[in-house]
Amino acid sequence: MAHPSVGSLAPDFTLLDQDGAPHTLSSYRGSPVLIYFYPKDDTPGCTKEACSIRDAFPSFAKSKMVVLGISPDSVESHKKFALKYSLPFTLLADPEKDVISTYDVWGKKKFMGREYDGVFRTSFLINPEGYVEKIYENVRPEEHAAEVLQDVVHG
Repeated sequence: MAHPSVGSLAPDFTLLDQDGAPHTLSSYRGSPVLIYFYPKDDTPGCTKEACSIRDAFPSFAKSKMVVLGISPDSVESHKKFALKYSLPFTLLADPEKDVISTYDVWGKKKFMGREYDGVFRTSFLINPEGYVEKIYENVRPEEHAAEVLQDVVHG
């Protein structure tokens, strides 16, 4: 399986957010959407990435961008993570890894010589019409928000 390609319609999905409310990707048509997949709530890299997006959030909001963070963590885990770091955007729970599989961001990873299955830190920029505009692979947590804003604001 390969992820959706640039120029293709982003696969639609519905997942629950940190408050247990459903979000459907297609309901955000008319706004740009950043879907960012991350491995795990409250781990060092994921916290850096979430906080860098939080800190840049006024700029995302100015460009009318919707930010959706997706990981295999539970709704409860997302709620704790969002509250702990005052995250102003939506975190979606995908414990069954349905959307993670559809977007093909799950696979073998290596850390300190150990191999395991996990989520690849990958983001998809979806344009207001619902098409994949850009794919960010091997995202660097601290720089990601600035990189996305650069693309959205300056195209």
